[in-house]
Amino acid sequence: MADTAGRQMGLPLYAVLKGKTMNIMSLLNALPGAVAQGLIWGIMAIGVYITFRILDFADLTVDGSLCTGGAVCIMMMLNGQNVWVAMFAALLAGMVAGCVTGLLHTFMGIPAILSGILTQLGLYSINLKIMGKANQAINVDKYSLLVSLRFIRNVPLFKNTILLVSLIIVVLIVILYWFFGTELGCSIRATGCNDKMARAQGINTDFNRVLGLMISNGMVALSGALLSQYQGFADINMGRGAIVIGLAAVIIGEVLFDRGGFLRRFFSMALGAVIYRIIIAFVIELGMQPTDLRLFTAITVAAALSIPNIQGKAITLFRPRRVSAGCAVQSK
Repeated sequence: MADTAGRQMGLPLYAVLKGKTMNIMSLLNALPGAVAQGLIWGIMAIGVYITFRILDFADLTVDGSLCTGGAVCIMMMLNGQNVWVAMFAALLAGMVAGCVTGLLHTFMGIPAILSGILTQLGLYSINLKIMGKANQAINVDKYSLLVSLRFIRNVPLFKNTILLVSLIIVVLIVILYWFFGTELGCSIRATGCNDKMARAQGINTDFNRVLGLMISNGMVALSGALLSQYQGFADINMGRGAIVIGLAAVIIGEVLFDRGGFLRRFFSMALGAVIYRIIIAFVIELGMQPTDLRLFTAITVAAALSIPNIQGKAITLFRPRRVSAGCAVQSK
């Protein structure tokens, strides 16, 4: 088949095979970077999972809080702050953004989706004021970044981006697993599972929603802080479409890895983000334009979300109907 394709294109067999080998090699070379980015996005996916699955809250603040985390981290490092202090400040900034969304929803009675959109719109202007312009770059040679695109190959093990982000994810998941096992964490889970029943048990569901949104957006902002370091800049549009990417990671993680308890679900979100980035690297190598990636992601998420509904309708449609004994007697 390769020989036929080569003759049709006027190319010898070895040229066709060489081209395929180069494509495979370029994909393998891009794989470590895809895994590193997937792990960074995995932190955001865990945050999206907290609101989307645990709280049952459609939070669109994510697109703004991701950029807020990156902007705060980069600007603090440019002003001489330690990378850990900058990342902690980014975490706090994301929690403030989540608190605003929660108060808009609970205290002011604004619908969930609209409250997230309002916060996201406000964060656009706030992020511009934080950075002073549309984007801010940071030089890995002048500043001590925790992660970077350069720290993937040919670096000491303690500076390897994949290893460091993996350790951060493990620490975060252990903390979250412990927290959601406490009385307060269980009350947050109960709020998302059945709001009316939780309120009947004396749980302050409004407080739990605000707290859950703070935790979620804090995780998203932390992911933005790592992402801005990794790519070497913070941009005002870096969070655009982040919620769709997070949902894609959540859906992939649930389909492929979610076959266990609560702890395994958190790890499955991070693995789902890694798989998503590997798929993106693969389709780019197949020739898809980068401008079409958001469309590809949207179609993938829409298809994945609709599968359970389609399966249920198919089972109902093709299930054999049973005729009761009374109906059978009447028909005779």
